[in-house]
Amino acid sequence: MASGQIHATEPGDPAKGEDLYRACKSCHQIGDNARNGVGPHLDGLFGRQAGSLEEFRYSGAMQQKGQDGLVWNEFTIDAYLEKPNAYIPGTRMSYRGMRDPQDRLHVIAYLKALSAAPPAADAAANTDIGAEIGAAAMQLEGDVEYGEYLSTECVTCHQMSGRADGIPSIVGWPNNAFIRALFEYKTNVRSHQVMQNMTVNLGNEEIAALAAYFATLEPQ
Repeated sequence: MASGQIHATEPGDPAKGEDLYRACKSCHQIGDNARNGVGPHLDGLFGRQAGSLEEFRYSGAMQQKGQDGLVWNEFTIDAYLEKPNAYIPGTRMSYRGMRDPQDRLHVIAYLKALSAAPPAADAAANTDIGAEIGAAAMQLEGDVEYGEYLSTECVTCHQMSGRADGIPSIVGWPNNAFIRALFEYKTNVRSHQVMQNMTVNLGNEEIAALAAYFATLEPQ
């Protein structure tokens, strides 16, 4: 669909958009005091140049789009949500896209309603450690060199460039988010047989080391 055109049969409903946004919230915080995580926070999104938050590590593709003049508005967001990797080839976002234009309109209405709130004073990734299964690993200072050694199996699927061509990017993730994801696979909270097999024998030190290593890598 061309940028500048939104085809839908009814106005966007923020309440319906909130339900649809559940697929996004594990990566993108929005609303009062939002912070960056796996993805950038979405406060102040409308009118923002793409790839412009200084405290977030974007892909080179996203930064270049912003430098070329891409600004987020209801039309460019609609085009991106429809098929992210087609609109911005090389994006780190692994989401495959939202086909239904009406659903996209609902999400955009929700984003408009929530994104006017100010982000946290320090929007860098939240380092608070809650009472969760990965908390012990989060307390450790991961050994980057050990993580690089362990990473050889990871990069058989995940691209070192940070691209997300069908497989999620893990480059540049905040430590706690990375550790949390691995523990969710390890404990079957997330269902993915390959990842469950990969993580079942990893201990706290190994998981902390992998998180530390991938956090040092810059997306290309």
